[in-house]
Amino acid sequence: MPHPPPLPRLTRLARLTRLTRRQSKILQAVAATLVALGLLLWWLLPLGKTPPSGTIIFSTGTRAGVYQKYGGLLNDAIHKDMPDLKVVLKDTAGSQENVSRVANGQSDFAIAAADAVENYLQNHAPHADTLRGVARLYDDYVQLVVPADSDIRTVEDLKGKRVSIGAPDSGVRLIADRVLKATGIDPDKDIQPRAYGIDTGPKRLGHDLDAFFWSGGLPTDGLRNLAEHSAIRFVPIQPALVAKLHGEGESTRYYRATNMPASAYPSAQNNATVPTMAVSNLLITRSDVDPELVEWLTRTVINSRDRIGHHVHSAQLVDVRTAIYTDPVPLHEGARRYYRSVKP
Repeated sequence: MPHPPPLPRLTRLARLTRLTRRQSKILQAVAATLVALGLLLWWLLPLGKTPPSGTIIFSTGTRAGVYQKYGGLLNDAIHKDMPDLKVVLKDTAGSQENVSRVANGQSDFAIAAADAVENYLQNHAPHADTLRGVARLYDDYVQLVVPADSDIRTVEDLKGKRVSIGAPDSGVRLIADRVLKATGIDPDKDIQPRAYGIDTGPKRLGHDLDAFFWSGGLPTDGLRNLAEHSAIRFVPIQPALVAKLHGEGESTRYYRATNMPASAYPSAQNNATVPTMAVSNLLITRSDVDPELVEWLTRTVINSRDRIGHHVHSAQLVDVRTAIYTDPVPLHEGARRYYRSVKP
């Protein structure tokens, strides 16, 4: 059987050219994929750097509060990004204690409300000038809780009642005192003050407690559990009262009027919003904390938002575009490095 004639030289050349072009396209696609992967890794981790190691102390808040839950979930994220960094979580009374602990070197990082940070600065407390911001996180909402059948309808109705105003070093105490005074109520004389936190106050409501203040992210587990098992409602804090506080200046300028959404505690709110006030939370540190550590931690805070947000609803509001606004304290140099690296 005769063999087919050999291909003309030009035909063989054309096939080789097509093959070379196909290989070139494949190589270009592979190169593009590698570049995209490299950019992704650059976004997730600072390439060429070893994750920080050692031990840090992180102050959170009271049990059943959002600070503590957020801190625990952030600790999980830190362990994944920086496996050789040990994080010691410290339960505290809340914002006021947290600010003091960071300023005085007892903690390296903490969550604190902006009004508590400003209050510490205004009082010229020890080492106030060393405080630095890492990120603005989410907002705390003031929640004034009473039994559903209570005759307390306004803040003014608290006069003479047994009211929990939070622990002495908490952010709740700072806010409750101010709200009461703005309505003409002396927290020491005109009510029967109690110092319960979100971990103990809910179980006492309706027994030896007529009302309690709480300031935290929405929803707070301690209140959500209470709303699901007890008949409660929220006393409104009207915009006029918030405006009065805001107008006093200094740390009260961080208060703003808002509404607690109906979805926060559906069983207690009857599909209605509740007028109240909010204040932003900050993740703070000190100026002497290692910039590289702060840069890594800032990256973890931003990148873990969605994962933490599945468990702490308020954490979904953490955003790189707003995280840089850590007023009243300046950004730490390490945090600034991170935000510059991801600036569009």
